[in-house]
Amino acid sequence: MTGLAWTSVSGEILFVETLLTKESGKVQIAIIPVKKVTEKRMMKELSTLCYIEKDGKYLMLHRTVKENDVNKDKWIGVGGHFEKNESPEECLLREVKEETGYTLTSWQYRGIVTFVYGEDTIEYMSLYTADGFEGTPIPCDEGELEWVDKKAIYDLELWEGDKIFFRLLEEGRPFFSLKLVYDQKDVLQYVALDGKELKEELR
Repeated sequence: MTGLAWTSVSGEILFVETLLTKESGKVQIAIIPVKKVTEKRMMKELSTLCYIEKDGKYLMLHRTVKENDVNKDKWIGVGGHFEKNESPEECLLREVKEETGYTLTSWQYRGIVTFVYGEDTIEYMSLYTADGFEGTPIPCDEGELEWVDKKAIYDLELWEGDKIFFRLLEEGRPFFSLKLVYDQKDVLQYVALDGKELKEELR
């Protein structure tokens, strides 16, 4: 009598054959390697990113605190990762409150940014702008918050792809989907807007 089964030992897929011999009644087991599995785990994250506006300025966060931070030393908006069962708006309101002390009273969902970094990181960011808020500002444990004139944004150390969505925001573009693919040296390799590749000369 024979039986077949699949198992995995240290990432290796094995073919298992069992044989019960009539003569001895003993079970013999043969384990035959088939192939190595080298599948990498892809880190998939959901997050929000918000640019709060006031008097022609954006509230920018200079990420200087965390050492192992993909955004280290760059200027970005405020926001963060979803917590369990949160909607994008719930995440937005919570993260803005935690990082700035402000409670948003008026905001707009502007688009989805798919951020791909290297071979194992992909993040889906819900992009917002906000033009109404109340409350008292607090220090941010992620870095320094600063109101920056919109015309001076491009002089900051930004992700290259952020410059693309800033332009889309300035143009008042309706809800958009922007895909940004970077290598692990932070070099932008590929851009797609609403499902169509955006050539470098058009960025």
